[in-house]
Amino acid sequence: MRTRISFTGWAVIILTAFVLSCTGGGTEGDLIILETTDLHGVVLPYDFMEQQKIDVSLASIASYIKKARSGSAQVILLDNGDNLQGQPSVYYYNFIDTVSPHINAAAFNSLEYDAITVGNHDIEAGHSVYDRLVREYNFPLLAANAVNKSTGMPYFEPFTIIEKKGIRVAVFGMVTPSIPQWLPPELYSGMEFRDMLETAKIYMPIIKKEKPDLIVGLFHSGWDERDDESSGGSHYDKNGVAAIAHNVPGFDVILCGHNHNVVNTTIINSEGDSVLILEGGSRAQKIGRVDVRLVRNSTTGKVQPVIKGSIVDVRDYDPDPEFIKNFQDHDAAVKKYVSKVIAHSEANMSSRDSYFGSSPFVDMVHSIQLEITGADISFSAPLSFDVSIPAGPVTVGDMFKLYRFENMLYTMWMTGSEIKKYLEYSYSDWLNTMKGPGDNLLKFQKTKDGKILMRNGEAWLQNQPYNFDSAAGIDYIVDVSKPEGKRITIKSFSDGTPFEMNTRYNVAVNSYRGNGGGGHFTSGAGIQAGLLPGRLVSSTDKDLRYYILVNMENRKTIRPVALNNWRIVPEAWVKTAMIRDYELLFGK
Repeated sequence: MRTRISFTGWAVIILTAFVLSCTGGGTEGDLIILETTDLHGVVLPYDFMEQQKIDVSLASIASYIKKARSGSAQVILLDNGDNLQGQPSVYYYNFIDTVSPHINAAAFNSLEYDAITVGNHDIEAGHSVYDRLVREYNFPLLAANAVNKSTGMPYFEPFTIIEKKGIRVAVFGMVTPSIPQWLPPELYSGMEFRDMLETAKIYMPIIKKEKPDLIVGLFHSGWDERDDESSGGSHYDKNGVAAIAHNVPGFDVILCGHNHNVVNTTIINSEGDSVLILEGGSRAQKIGRVDVRLVRNSTTGKVQPVIKGSIVDVRDYDPDPEFIKNFQDHDAAVKKYVSKVIAHSEANMSSRDSYFGSSPFVDMVHSIQLEITGADISFSAPLSFDVSIPAGPVTVGDMFKLYRFENMLYTMWMTGSEIKKYLEYSYSDWLNTMKGPGDNLLKFQKTKDGKILMRNGEAWLQNQPYNFDSAAGIDYIVDVSKPEGKRITIKSFSDGTPFEMNTRYNVAVNSYRGNGGGGHFTSGAGIQAGLLPGRLVSSTDKDLRYYILVNMENRKTIRPVALNNWRIVPEAWVKTAMIRDYELLFGK
């Protein structure tokens, strides 16, 4: 058994090195591993949706990288994926300007990254984008469990060996295997995503044959604190890192992503070795840092890594002027793109209203989905937690606030009873069962003692806003005095036509939902995941945002109004709770 040592402070590390050196051992070398993850297009210190400067970005990370490289330690620079979605800057180079070097390739190459793991939002961009970036990157794109169906071999590189002045580091990449639950199959045609735990078990002996000094897992999959973290069988678990860390001996460090959490912890695996787990947040706010000192044990003669993990706050670093200068042309091109006026809005729209009833923000999307598809019913959610689009000129950038993700628009068929169950599921994730006006309307995250969890004076919703689907095309009531599963009463279609439980209807949904994302079709409506493709009537060939943009350009003037086709009762209770919950979410 190879012992791996992880300590929480440099005092212990220095003492260890001192003791070993006094007994004939010595320092073999120093190494720093830096991890960025889930950047979501935040390359430059500018929010191209809000069209304002921001205080963190890859430009500030560039400053920290320079600082780390200025010392005597060797630096390995890694990224954990989800880079091709989030800001208009990456959308522009994904789909608008496909001839110029992609901003991500230019940025990552200039910073001399050593490897990147593929994220689910990178796959979301489609073959034309990530296949192109494989060619443009000066480093490997990793994902051992993304397998080419024809050959049975990894579509991307499974792992890479990085050597820095004689120190050999194996970096093994994997991506969350839940991608088929979220994305249309045409975006990953010819590819399948296998279980992470089983894939790690296969590759660990292969990696060990390379005789690395350090083995690093670079996983676009989150670390979950679980009651039994050592339990095996991740079996397509979207956040299966815990099972791998405990049950696949050999990893010294596992760098996580996907969850957007900040994690710095150490676990003991099934062979009694320690494994450092780091997850560096999202959108360039943090950097995961691993400091490694290789020390020779005077008794055994073996070199052992002494490891320390830390999380770096990027806000402490100014943007690197050289990096900014190098991307002036990219910055100007994207600003010109997002500033283009496509329509004029006669009213303000805010996502804040969407949690309490029918709202112009979501109903704008509903109306366009129904118009494009001709479906009977539309399902949609507030994809952005807290954004607003003011009255006046509407720009391309505003469309990224209204519709954040690159989803296709699906038309699928459902029965009336399935539609009702779908809505019951959505609202049970969203709203409490109220016993009186003193209860909360919304479901908030809570502490272990049952109190609402507050961060910086604000409460957080229990679930993600993008899973709070409402419907348009039908009139219905949500009674929060009733138990979950028995709240929805569908009165009729909005044009007065009767709604029948046993009749088939066409529904308009985004591709994330239509492929099973959020569980609305499966856990909610009770449709088996394998049967969802058979429910697909049609799909757009471009992302829904594109069609929303074209729709607005054609209309010139938009009049955003709430459809008011659904409401929450008892109204007296809800009115009181809304005021209180609004302040909890957004402050006074």
